[in-house]
Amino acid sequence: MSERSEPVMDTPEPPADRGRVDSATEVFVAHRNLLFTVAYEMLGSAADAEDVLQETWLRWAGVDLDHVRDRRAYLVRITTRQALGRMRTLRRRKESYIGPWLPEPLLTAPDVAHDVVLADSVSMAMLLVLETLAPVERAVFVLREVFDLGYDEIAEAVGKTPVAVRQIAHRARTHVAARRPRGVVPLAEAHDALRAFQRAVETGDLQSLLDKLAPDVVLVGDGGGVVQAALTPVVGADQVAHVLATGRLSTINAASLQPAQVNGYPALILRLDGEVDTVLAVRIDDGLITGLYAVRNPEKLSRIEQPTTLHR
Repeated sequence: MSERSEPVMDTPEPPADRGRVDSATEVFVAHRNLLFTVAYEMLGSAADAEDVLQETWLRWAGVDLDHVRDRRAYLVRITTRQALGRMRTLRRRKESYIGPWLPEPLLTAPDVAHDVVLADSVSMAMLLVLETLAPVERAVFVLREVFDLGYDEIAEAVGKTPVAVRQIAHRARTHVAARRPRGVVPLAEAHDALRAFQRAVETGDLQSLLDKLAPDVVLVGDGGGVVQAALTPVVGADQVAHVLATGRLSTINAASLQPAQVNGYPALILRLDGEVDTVLAVRIDDGLITGLYAVRNPEKLSRIEQPTTLHR
């Protein structure tokens, strides 16, 4: 029989310390959605963004708030530094990832779609463009172009001089401009294209599919080695239409394929036996679908049942 230990009594915090912690908590909670959005846009992973927020809180809780002039900027700075550190871990993980890697999809509220800058910045297509940037370039681009931070603030967050940050921002903008979708797609146009695409998939009408696909359309599937997905992207309208018309999507009933707003844009969610099986996001350029992104890795589908609040 083990020796019974004496109960440990919690030591109450001194009133001054408790007040400081309450104040720190209040500020952190007020900016939490913003900080999550910053971390998610830098990482493309909600799970890793949550870890970054946990690390940010631990550091923020130890800060003397009396010496912080701009608490929002200070929190963004901590979050950015933690996200940059987390990028190294993610990069190693991606190197051993089985098949193509896609960002973790988020079910988003309607208000995200109405913020054109925010919706564009978290779209699956844009997150994939951001993946082609170096870590500091991505941080600078996100903080400047999405959150409109000043160069001095960004310089403190990424550990560079303001002059260097201006150069990095220019380089990142040029890089992104050459790769991003061609113009913002109106929501009505995106909904119409997706509905037409859904009907074509459900009926297996190959010609209707071809009418909606750009000649150089790319289909990317992410199964993470856990579930079946193509290990390389499928390129070209004929090849993609054939895969969609004869593959997994052609064997399900219409009720299983549901429209949703994912990462600020219309998408389709495939449910089998009530469980989310696939999230299908699209990229649209000039009225045609140029990118199809099918996320099937179960580890990336946990946040698709409840809307995620994003803010900038």
